[in-house]
Amino acid sequence: MDTKHFIEILLNCDCNFFTGVPDSLLSKFSSCLMEENKIKHIIAANEGNAVGLAIGNYLCTGKAAVVYMQNSGLGNTVNPITSLADPNVYGIPMVLIIGWRGQPGFKDEPQHIKQGEVTIGQLNLLNIPYIILNSNTDVENELPKLISRMKKRNGPVAVVVEKGALTGNYPVKKHIADSSLSREKTIEILSEILPKDTIYIATTGKSGRELYEIREKRHEPHHDFLTVGGMGHASSIALGVSLSTPDRLVACLDGDGAFLMHMGASAVINSCKPKNYLHVLLNNYAHESVGGQPTVSDKIDFSLLSKSVGYSEYYKVSSEKELQKVALSLSQKDYIGCVLVEILINQNVREDLGRPKITPEDNKKEVMKFISKFHD
Repeated sequence: MDTKHFIEILLNCDCNFFTGVPDSLLSKFSSCLMEENKIKHIIAANEGNAVGLAIGNYLCTGKAAVVYMQNSGLGNTVNPITSLADPNVYGIPMVLIIGWRGQPGFKDEPQHIKQGEVTIGQLNLLNIPYIILNSNTDVENELPKLISRMKKRNGPVAVVVEKGALTGNYPVKKHIADSSLSREKTIEILSEILPKDTIYIATTGKSGRELYEIREKRHEPHHDFLTVGGMGHASSIALGVSLSTPDRLVACLDGDGAFLMHMGASAVINSCKPKNYLHVLLNNYAHESVGGQPTVSDKIDFSLLSKSVGYSEYYKVSSEKELQKVALSLSQKDYIGCVLVEILINQNVREDLGRPKITPEDNKKEVMKFISKFHD
């Protein structure tokens, strides 16, 4: 179905507030929303926040909002849905639009398989009525019926979207950081200059894929934790590693969307006062790996944030020369404390960028072997 027409049906059903977290399967949906200036649309930090926005909107308007997400984000919504929006609590109607990654019978990456298998079961367990959107769905009739049911039950309903179900040409209008650095070049420079025993934790998305290919090109072992799923949790994984290996530098390669998704982690990280934690914020102002939809990172002063949560040092770089200087300085220190380096990067990505050929299980084993090699 044409994406714009799908949105028009929602609008005709009096659902005129949209919020959510971008997903590659729903990239046309969020891009189309961004084209329409008359539509109220907010890209949320995480899916639970989006449910909160939907609840607040309903309290003021009495109208159901539309909350969109990848099915991996469904877990982030469980608490506010079951403890707030459920008909047995406050009874807040909303329409969940869920991109079905890892759908059984369709090839997908390992991190999506389990979530794809359990998505429908999760909705059944939560007693959330749903329809599945594909090329055979009679959307004109089924969607209004679903929304009518939502209004009667005073609670969430869901539209589970199969790959390719939403069509049309709706490119993302990108807001690009002013930088000559690509993410891949940035990772290449850091991994060249920082100590060879540095433990890298790469955030979900393309950071891990690029780090993997850099290792391949250099014929180096794959001992970096690639964090193929769990957006926003790489920084906490890195904290757990740093506290257990205090004599090794731990570098978290984080993205702006991931940083924003669980920004409270930065306060906890600094409360633990690690002496070996390098937090690299790869900031391109976008959810680049799922389509390039904007984040709000261009509106945040990370130098002030770094001071308020307690980072020992903060650097901001946007050129190869600046990055080399900072990386060299940090590499010469025995203990760096907890440092935040914000690196402005562009959104240039190689078209032939591959995916890791190592399984998550083997990646885990290689990381643990690398850590134990220098441990104690």
